[in-house]
Amino acid sequence: MRIPVKLFGFVFWLFSLNCAQCQAVKCPAIRTDGGVTASGNTDEGSYGDLIHFECVSTDKKIDGSSDIHCTETGEWSDSVPTCKEITCAAPVIQDGYVVEEMQKYQKDARLKYECFKGFKPREGIPKCSKFGWTLKPECDEKMCAAPNIANAKIVGEQRPKYKISSKIQYKCNPGFEPEQPVQITCNSQTEWTGILQCTEKCGLPPKVDFADTTKMTKNEYNSGEKVEYSCFYKYTLDQHHPYSKYLTCEQGQWRGNIRCLKPCSVTVEEMDKRGIRLRWGKQENKISTHEDQIGFECQTGKNVKGNVNDLRQTCNDGVMNLPQCV
Repeated sequence: MRIPVKLFGFVFWLFSLNCAQCQAVKCPAIRTDGGVTASGNTDEGSYGDLIHFECVSTDKKIDGSSDIHCTETGEWSDSVPTCKEITCAAPVIQDGYVVEEMQKYQKDARLKYECFKGFKPREGIPKCSKFGWTLKPECDEKMCAAPNIANAKIVGEQRPKYKISSKIQYKCNPGFEPEQPVQITCNSQTEWTGILQCTEKCGLPPKVDFADTTKMTKNEYNSGEKVEYSCFYKYTLDQHHPYSKYLTCEQGQWRGNIRCLKPCSVTVEEMDKRGIRLRWGKQENKISTHEDQIGFECQTGKNVKGNVNDLRQTCNDGVMNLPQCV
């Protein structure tokens, strides 16, 4: 079908008329005061252009929208913002309160707050910034962490945390004391009070040179129990510090020092070799305990070699220096 030439010309004229009416969308130039800076095309914005605003002073913040864009209607999406002082409002704190509360806090102001009984502030101090408080002031319930007691097990259900005043029991493993379950309590400082250790028991008391226990021994001893020793016949128990007659079980170890001082033995043969004899009594072998003294004299026709006082000697832990007569 053929279109008449006149009709075709009319259509072309109408199309040209519509195209002449299409224009690019523009938004008016942006004007700011001296306290606000704008980044972007502020002279005349085109559709879709974005303008970002910031305050010149770091002590102030944008009051309004910090970003606006040119819309299809040729208007900016929002008005040009201004700057205002950075302030923070007093927060509402659950389970706590602000100390010396103010209506507004200036930039860098620190918030002091306290928590109600049974609660504690979170770590860190909130500070007022352009984005609000740097930390959310909150109160956490005071709780004790599960106790970690070596060589023991919690009786019943074990939880990671326990509330204040909670009471739990633990039982030491075999070979440790106390033998009966021990109760401990979570106090207001979030610490466990009570006995917080299991002490290893001691086994048989150790052997001591020239001594033995005064009583029958047990296979196990609790911490704090003592065992008494006595020295063999003619041996002397040293009770000068750090020695005593006891050993004490302390946390699985026997503690203490025991020493038996040896006696001195003097034979007739030794005396004959040195030309001496016992001053009192018949000539015979002699055994004396530690610190005992023995008096000697020269055999007939002999004289002491050295000092006459050497004829009297004292036993010192198994050693006695015999005099000599020639």
